[in-house]
Parts: sequence; C-alpha cells; structure tokens
Amino acid sequence: MDRDIAPERIPATIKELQARVAAAFGRHPLCRDVRFDVVSTPRTRSGANWTVSMSTIPPDAIWEASELVADIQNAYILAA
Repeated sequence: MDRDIAPERIPATIKELQARVAAAFGRHPLCRDVRFDVVSTPRTRSGANWTVSMSTIPPDAIWEASELVADIQNAYILAA
C-alpha cells in the first residue's frame, strides 16, 4: 500500500491564488494589513511551485499569516 495520502492539489492561476490569499488575509483580523505578492517558483521535491512574498506584516500577524499561506499552498498548485 504505497499510496500518497495527501490530497491532490487543485490547479490555480496566479490571479486565483492572489484572490484566495487576499480573501484569507481579509477574513483574519490580524492579517488584514499584510501586503503580499504571489510568486511563481521552480517546482520543489514536495511539488510546490509558488510562494507568497510578504512585504508588510504587522508584528502580531506573522504566525497567523504564515499558517494561512501554508494551508493554501497545501491545497493549490500553480496551473501550467
């Protein structure tokens, strides 16, 4: 039983990823002032091929913003 138990990631465009990250930050009261950009990256061993570059993060939102981004990265892959 060598099955990958991780769910299949959903393909999304950069614009779709930006919208999802913006919505997640907008829903969290500590993260509403986070300024970010979604950036395409080379594919890694784990399959990730995009990341979020955060330029402005309130000090009390660092952990929450990182957790939100990690959750979204686990669910989506950048569409080719």
